[in-house]
Amino acid sequence: MNLKELKKSLIKYGKRAGKKNLTPGVSGNFSARYGDKILITTSGSANGYLDENDFVVIDYEGNVVEGNKKPSSEKMLHAEFYKIRPDINYILHVHSPYLSAFASSGKALDEPIMAENVFYFDHIPLAEYALPSSMELVEKTSKYFKDFDAVLMANHGFIVGDADLHSAYLKLELAESYAQVVLNTKILGGAVLLNEAQVNEIKMLKRGK
Repeated sequence: MNLKELKKSLIKYGKRAGKKNLTPGVSGNFSARYGDKILITTSGSANGYLDENDFVVIDYEGNVVEGNKKPSSEKMLHAEFYKIRPDINYILHVHSPYLSAFASSGKALDEPIMAENVFYFDHIPLAEYALPSSMELVEKTSKYFKDFDAVLMANHGFIVGDADLHSAYLKLELAESYAQVVLNTKILGGAVLLNEAQVNEIKMLKRGK
């Protein structure tokens, strides 16, 4: 995609996320790989209300190379995700209510409750707390990027990446639903977990065996 098309796609999915309350108010940030650079939302922008002026292009050191606004303060977190995972082309960082609740409770989403969640995530780990926008946050979160597409960030939010924007967005929806289901099962007295054999069957199905 050219730059204009990339912006239109991020605006489209930002609005979709906003309508579903997955990215409330001025919180979170979206980005896309753009050749050897990164297109990222600007500081203070709201993902659910983006327009074409809410983006800048940065290099992998976080320097603005196109645009006249300040990039998201989480720019280096995005850059590190792209560096570690050449298969990732889009990243969504949000503070959605249910995922943020687990992140703020210090709880990973690691129980095998539903087949779909095992299939798409295995589980969603929890990165230790660090000050938002700090390099410490990048270090504590990025150690999970090699093995996971989605990570909870303690007392902060959630980040997910994928090769295409549609898939990244669907994983965001699925993860938020996963968090809500886990919470609901606790209200109902606890989930009946899938056993090890059932989990292995799902993993083999994913591998096409």
